[in-house]
Amino acid sequence: MLNIIICSTVSFLVGFLIYWLYVRIKLGGLKNHIQDMLENARKEGESIKKERILEAKDEALRIKQNAEEEYKQKLKDVREAEKEILKKESNLERRSDFLDQRYDNIQKQEDELRKKDKKLEERAEEIENLIRLQQKKLEEIGGLSADEAKEILMNSMIEKARMDAQVKVKEIREQALLNANKEAKKIIIEAIQRSAADHTAETTVTVVNLPNEQMKGRVIGREGRNIRHFESLTGVELIVDDTPEAVVLSGFDPIRRETARIALEKLIQDGRIHPARIEEMIEKATKEIEESIIQAAQDALMELELPPLNPEMMHFIGRLKYRTSYGQNVLKHSIEVGWLAGLMAVELGFDGTLAKRAGFLHDLGKAYDRNIEGTHALIGGEIARRNGENKIVVNAIESHHDEVEMIHPISALVQAADAISGSRRGARGQTLESYIHRMEKLEEISNGFSGVSKTYAIQAGREVRVMVEQDSVDDRDADLLADDIAGKIQNEMTYPGQIKVTVIREHRSVSYAK
Repeated sequence: MLNIIICSTVSFLVGFLIYWLYVRIKLGGLKNHIQDMLENARKEGESIKKERILEAKDEALRIKQNAEEEYKQKLKDVREAEKEILKKESNLERRSDFLDQRYDNIQKQEDELRKKDKKLEERAEEIENLIRLQQKKLEEIGGLSADEAKEILMNSMIEKARMDAQVKVKEIREQALLNANKEAKKIIIEAIQRSAADHTAETTVTVVNLPNEQMKGRVIGREGRNIRHFESLTGVELIVDDTPEAVVLSGFDPIRRETARIALEKLIQDGRIHPARIEEMIEKATKEIEESIIQAAQDALMELELPPLNPEMMHFIGRLKYRTSYGQNVLKHSIEVGWLAGLMAVELGFDGTLAKRAGFLHDLGKAYDRNIEGTHALIGGEIARRNGENKIVVNAIESHHDEVEMIHPISALVQAADAISGSRRGARGQTLESYIHRMEKLEEISNGFSGVSKTYAIQAGREVRVMVEQDSVDDRDADLLADDIAGKIQNEMTYPGQIKVTVIREHRSVSYAK
């Protein structure tokens, strides 16, 4: 029994000891695990700390870079503002110097006026003394009353003062005219020096080169049908002579001649030359010319630094590229007048942009090719008024040839600029203008008859080809029309040699196969 108790006790103690040892071992492992976790947490914390520090440094660097860029931009703005301020200060200094000079001049004038006032006072005192002496003598000698003597003296002095005033006014007027002429010449010379416009002499013929001599026969066509059709559609004479690998387009209208040149070059390049192809190429050339007209207007406005105009005005302006006045290109002339008028207006203290616009548009009426009454100045003024232009611009256009009264100094500047541009050396030639006027007169006379659809003056004005409407004019009427036109030309025009009138009536029958 005792043994059992001892064995039990020993077993209990051994079991307790084993349990105690197990617990110690478990607690030691847990402690090590906790220490490992703490160590890992510490290391992870340090890693996170380093990452946060790096991120903070990157953010700080980015903020620093942004701040530097903003600083540089601010510094640039400040420097630009400083330049602008320095520029304004320079302008203010110049204006201040000018005002100081004006002030000195005014002071000198005031000093001169004071001296003159003093002289006048002295002179008035002398006159007063003289009047008193004369009054005394008159009373003593003539027995006149004081009032009568005073009236005689007053009339005498008034007459003398009037004569002195007239002399002084004449001197002032002559001095003012002299100064005005000097100042006007100075302004005009400065405007001319600052303005430069290209000048191109227009001709009445255009040479088109051919790739070979065989192309001449294709241009002429069978029995001349191609060349006749080409001339009838363009109104330009096509001259095929002995000139090697070249043909000549002759016509006084630059737009027709340029259209014919483009169409002929396209036909030569294409190689297929027949009436239908000729019509197609002329239509394409006409569209190209219209585009070039708009482009010319845009280029001119860009050169003058003016805002765009409405489409109708742009079309008229562009057409001036193909117009000449006494051999001077009208568009180039208009640009030149615009610059001159604008520069002179600025020198005189007026609106330079408005004057430039008025000068540029002054010959707008020359682009109008319809048969309407009125001069180009009045026609141009009406076009500008219809398109909402400033009344000063309209008046400058209408009055630059003194056909209406000027209402603003800008109108006078435009007239002066027009005269400067037209009268400069080499600008114009009278012979070419007279020739073109004769060609236009021939077409105008022919277009005045009923039933006429188109008229072309060719061969330097020695022939007029008249296209009539086949529905309203028959063959017999065509013969009579040729005689009537020839008779009217003979009565109303003066020309050397003779002029051939050719009336062309063409009938076309068209049907479609479906």
